[in-house]
Amino acid sequence: MVKSKNQWMRAKAKPSKVPDALKQEVTEKAKALVEEHIRPEHVKPPPENPRFNYIDDIFTKWHGRYFYFMAKYACSGPRCISPFFEIGFARLEFVGDNRFDLAYFRHTGKWLPIFSAMTVDEALDLVRSGELFQP
Repeated sequence: MVKSKNQWMRAKAKPSKVPDALKQEVTEKAKALVEEHIRPEHVKPPPENPRFNYIDDIFTKWHGRYFYFMAKYACSGPRCISPFFEIGFARLEFVGDNRFDLAYFRHTGKWLPIFSAMTVDEALDLVRSGELFQP
C-alpha cells in the first residue's frame, strides 16, 4: 500500500494594514454608492403602527482590513431589548495588491466570501447590483 506524502506549505500572509490612500478611495466610493443607490432603495419612512423591525439607516465602516456595509434597524415592539441594532450585509476584505474579497452575511451568522481578488470598482458594482448584498 502506497502512503501519500503530505507536505506543509507556507501560505502567503494577508496584509494587516490597508494603505491610507486606498482606504480613502474605498470610503469615498462606498459613501457615494450608499447615498445614491442603497439608502434611497432600502430606507423608507417608519410605518405608522410598526409591528416589525425596519431599516432606519445604512452606513459603512472600517474594522482592521475589513470594510463593512451596515444596516441600522429600529425595533418597535413593546418587548424589545434595545431600540436599535446594527448588522452587516456586505464585507470587503483587503487581501493585498489593491484587491478585495467580497462576502455576504448569511442567515447562519457567518460571512461567506463568494468573490475574490477584485478591484474596488468591481466589488462595489457587485454590491450595487447583487441580490446577495442587500440589507
